[in-house]
Amino acid sequence: MTLYVGTSGWQYKDWREVLYPADVPVRRWLEEYAEHFATVEINNAFYGLPSRDTFASWAGRVPKDFVVAVKASRYLTHIKRLHDPEEPVHRLMAHAAGLGAHLGPVLLQLPPTLRADPALLDSCLAGFPLGTRVAVEPRHPSWSAPSVRRVLEARGAALCWADVRAHPATPLWRTADWGYVRFHEGRAQPWPRYGQHALETWIDRIATTWADGEDVFAYFNNDLGGAAVGDAALFGRTAERARRTVTRTPRALASRR
Repeated sequence: MTLYVGTSGWQYKDWREVLYPADVPVRRWLEEYAEHFATVEINNAFYGLPSRDTFASWAGRVPKDFVVAVKASRYLTHIKRLHDPEEPVHRLMAHAAGLGAHLGPVLLQLPPTLRADPALLDSCLAGFPLGTRVAVEPRHPSWSAPSVRRVLEARGAALCWADVRAHPATPLWRTADWGYVRFHEGRAQPWPRYGQHALETWIDRIATTWADGEDVFAYFNNDLGGAAVGDAALFGRTAERARRTVTRTPRALASRR
């Protein structure tokens, strides 16, 4: 199992004292980030889909092994609410194609008010090009249904395992031969950090669900105060101690905890 560990975005001003040295200009933050991590989730694509040229520019600034996960635009998930997915899915993938070989999974984070509709989800997933890794993060409890699981399994889509306050916010289903995990908010101090025990528990869940040779993507979305950076680093080091194959994480930050 290769565990890809990163954060949801890299452009946060309060990360300057955590990840980015004072002498590194903002325009070089992606390059600096890519020295410490081998993957990132483009969270701001949810608010405004970057152009193909912007994606291509990012691709030209990162190492060959760097993987970019893209959160789908809210136009598809929150405005269209998965209806009529052909055009928004096509536009999303046409823009993200600028990443070339760096393109990783696509995340569909569903609105908390969207109730389960397996047929609607199936229609949306069918619109993605064959071979696209799509992760689905539902937020209404009605999605915890066998019919939803069957759709995800049939389409090879991963149910996103989401954590809120160190507890699973989604079912812990394995629906594909790869996985996707998001960490939104821990309970340790200073808030919203994660504690060692919580991270060890998640590593055990992942390791007992996916075997060696199967990819799992894990992103920390608790960006405030650089918590995501420190937690991702600690998560990577903890996974290594558990004898898991992990992509690079900041060593100095990991050893600081």
